[in-house]
Amino acid sequence: MNPNRVDFIIDLSYGVVLFLSIVLILTVGTSVGIAFGLGALVSYIIHVVWKMARFDPEWMTKEVTENIEETLTEEVTESVGEQVSEEVRENVREQVTEEVTESVEERVAEEVTESVGEKVTQEVTENVEETLSEEIESIVEQLRAVNERIDRRPRKDEIEEQVGEEGGRPADERRDETESNAESGDETG
Repeated sequence: MNPNRVDFIIDLSYGVVLFLSIVLILTVGTSVGIAFGLGALVSYIIHVVWKMARFDPEWMTKEVTENIEETLTEEVTESVGEQVSEEVRENVREQVTEEVTESVEERVAEEVTESVGEKVTQEVTENVEETLSEEIESIVEQLRAVNERIDRRPRKDEIEEQVGEEGGRPADERRDETESNAESGDETG
């Protein structure tokens, strides 16, 4: 007998047993089928380990070593790749953010300074012109009003004429006369 054919027939029979456990799960009940299937899987695993050890005694050592190497290689590659990617992303973000922030701040500051400077100068000039013209107009109006009042007042020569018409009497006499007129008017009233 050829050992390879025997191994093939054994493997095939284990496959049939596993298929039979699935049929049992569907027909008889879940607990019976699962118990039968688990038993078949455990015995198949034991058979595979025995078979591999029989053909190649160092198989287990090689297999474990290869699995560990593959696992470590994958984990180290993923871990290093992730760390490098994260660090690169963070560095790029920080640099781009700093450069963009500085550039934008400088540009905005320049443009705002120019724009605001021009606008403020223009508005202040307009406001000062308007305010000054309004104030000057107000002062001119007040001066006109004062001039009109001054024009309505009698001049010095007019005052002297009036005083001369009243006969050149002293002011005390005129006051006494005014008071006596007022008293006589009170008695009649």
